[in-house]
Amino acid sequence: MTIRQDAPARGHPALDPGVRTRRRLPRGPATGTWIALALVVALAAVIVTARGGDYFTQANVLNMLYRSSALGIVAVGQTIAILSGSLDLSVAYLIGLTSLIAAEVMGGDPAMIVPGVLAVLAASALVGLVNGLVITKLQVNAFIATLGVGLVLKGILESRYEGPAGAVPVVFQHLGYDRIGPVPISMLLMLGIAGAAALFLHRTRTGHHVYAVGGSVEVARLSGVPTARTTVVAHVICSVCAGLAGLYLASRLGAGAPYVGTDGGYDLESIAAVVLGGTVLAGGRGGVSGTVAGVLLLAVLDNLFDQLVLDAFFKDVVRGAVIILAVAVYARQQLRARKETARRAIGTGGAG
Repeated sequence: MTIRQDAPARGHPALDPGVRTRRRLPRGPATGTWIALALVVALAAVIVTARGGDYFTQANVLNMLYRSSALGIVAVGQTIAILSGSLDLSVAYLIGLTSLIAAEVMGGDPAMIVPGVLAVLAASALVGLVNGLVITKLQVNAFIATLGVGLVLKGILESRYEGPAGAVPVVFQHLGYDRIGPVPISMLLMLGIAGAAALFLHRTRTGHHVYAVGGSVEVARLSGVPTARTTVVAHVICSVCAGLAGLYLASRLGAGAPYVGTDGGYDLESIAAVVLGGTVLAGGRGGVSGTVAGVLLLAVLDNLFDQLVLDAFFKDVVRGAVIILAVAVYARQQLRARKETARRAIGTGGAG
C-alpha cells in the first residue's frame, strides 16, 4: 500500500476543512476556566468586603479591564503560536520597540497616526517572519529562536533609548482611555482580536493547519499540510498582536517606552494566561476563549492582591501555585479521559 505524502487526510477535521462537523477541532477546557474565574471573583468579593472594602466599584472594575487589555491582545497571539506547537519569548521586547516606533513616527501629529500604525504592523510582521524562518529553515528550537530574537531587540532598545521617546497625538490616546458606555474601547479591541483569532482558527484552512501541526508535525506533513508555512504564519500573527499591544500601551502612556513590555512581563504572563486557559503547551489543543478567561483570571488575582496590599513575593507565589494547580487538574482530566477511551476501546474489541 502506497501512502501519498501530498494528499490531505480525508475525514480528519483538523486536516481537511471540507469536513463539516459540529465540533471539528480539539479544544481546551474553556468552560472549566470560566467557572474557576467566577469562583475567584466571588471569593475576591467576599474577602475584600470582609476587610471593609468594596470590590465592585466602577473604578476598580475599569482598572481590571484596562490591565487585561494589553495582556489579552498579546495572549491571543501567543495562543496561536502555542497551538502550532511553538511559542514566542520575544513579545515583551517587541512591545517596547513598537510603542517607540508608533510614538516616533506619529510625533504628536494626528495626520501621522495611520503611517505610525502601518509602521508598527510592518515591523511586527517582520519580527514574526524572522522568528518563523529561524525555526523552520534553520531548525532552531522555538524557545531558543524567539529568545535570541528577543535579545536582539533588547540590544536595539538599550543602544538607542535611555527612556521614553516620541509623542502620541491626543486623539490617539482616546484608544487607551475612552469607553463606549461602561466598557473601555481597549477591551472591545481585545475582544475583537480574540473573535477574529477564533474565526481564523475554526473557519479557515490555515487555522485548521495550525491545530494539525501542533498535534503532530510529522503526521501533518505526511497529510500534505505545509508545516513550515503554517508555523511562519502563526509567528507573524503572534508578533502582530504584540505590536497592537504596543500601540495600545503607547496610547496609554502618550509616548513610547523601551521597557513597557518587559516591566509588564508580557512574555511569561501571556504564556501563563494561555496555559491557564486550557491550551496544551505542546500544541494542537485549546482555544482563544479559554485564553480570554485565563487573562481575566490573572487580572482578578492581581487586583485582589492590590486590594489586600500583599507582598510582591507572596503575589508571585500564589499566582504560580494557581497556574500549577490549574494545569495539574487539567492533566488529570485528560488522563482520566484517555483511560476511559482505552477502556471503551478494549470493551468494544472484546465484544467484537
